[in-house]
Amino acid sequence: MASKTPAARNTLRVLKLLASRKSPTPAAMIATLLDLPRSSVYQLLTEMVEQGFATHYPEEQAYGLGLSAFELSSAYTRQEPLARLGAPLVAQLVDRLGESAHLAVLHGADVLYIVEERAKSRPSLVTDVGVRLPSHLTASGRAILSKLPKSQVRALYPRASDFISRGPAHGAITDYASLRRELLLTEERGYAIEQGDVTADFHSLAVAIVDNSNWPVAALAVTFLADRVPVDDHEKILAPLRHTAGQLVERFHGRRRTG
Repeated sequence: MASKTPAARNTLRVLKLLASRKSPTPAAMIATLLDLPRSSVYQLLTEMVEQGFATHYPEEQAYGLGLSAFELSSAYTRQEPLARLGAPLVAQLVDRLGESAHLAVLHGADVLYIVEERAKSRPSLVTDVGVRLPSHLTASGRAILSKLPKSQVRALYPRASDFISRGPAHGAITDYASLRRELLLTEERGYAIEQGDVTADFHSLAVAIVDNSNWPVAALAVTFLADRVPVDDHEKILAPLRHTAGQLVERFHGRRRTG
């Protein structure tokens, strides 16, 4: 039976072919191997490059997998163990603080929530397992972005239109310059802050979860009503948050706690 969505099917065929090759492949060869018109292949590759799933190597006149493809691959291998290892720790953190907490990973320029634990008698949140939000708006996203190379952050936000907003808020990030300033502050203090950029009257604090090479694989965050936890009391949230993040890092690396 012929595919009802040939463009989607052919895009996936190109992606699978690029994944199977040991080196970048010319578009003409892709067309031949997949028995597709060259014009169609060029159109597919152009869109795949735009979305980050393919990379064009001009000196070789060839194409290989892009960063987004690698992100999907790494996300698949890490999200399940992260969620399974993190869920009980997030639940313990919520029990200790009486505030909601969540674990999120970077997915393109968004954060994807993989663990969500709601505190009893607290208002509902827009975050939930499977929900995606622009990373620059969230504490979780800022914690992760602050650990990435500057060039990669720039690649995630190439246009001014990428900086969408959910409404006016304190310290809103509206362009790349303001994002860089916030990420530098986040790296300097060791945690990220979000104050009403996602939902009015709610603030969040987050810390990054890193692997053995200090690469950010996720972020752990606590969200609370601003009037319940004034700025002067943030350390009451941060100390347990950092402790739980440390536990998760050790679990993720397969190490036992000592001392």
